[in-house]
Amino acid sequence: VQLQASGGGLVQVGGSLRLSCAASGRTFSTYVMGWFRQAPGKEREFVAAISWNGSATYYKDSVKGRFIISRDNVKNIVYLEMNSLKPEDTAVYYCAAASVSRVVVVTSAYLYWGQGTLVTVSS
Repeated sequence: VQLQASGGGLVQVGGSLRLSCAASGRTFSTYVMGWFRQAPGKEREFVAAISWNGSATYYKDSVKGRFIISRDNVKNIVYLEMNSLKPEDTAVYYCAAASVSRVVVVTSAYLYWGQGTLVTVSS
């Protein structure tokens, strides 16, 4: 599966953005999808993940209540709605796909990655 992330940009503290990740291939609905981020000088970290049918989601503690992950298996798109953004949310955001049966948070479980989209939150 090939992934294309978009929707990043510059936003002020407290603002919102919605990231999209479009996937190619007819097997999109079988993958667990995740969003990760990497800030300058830091390792890539898990942000959110969603099960193949959208029934289960999991979030990094610091984004719970602010971010929402969702997916549309007809359009082959996974979204990350980000609200109440903080400067520490500034990073390159990546979408990824894992061929597993349950939602997972470890980077190594995700075999397919998008190219990343930059989110900058200014204060």
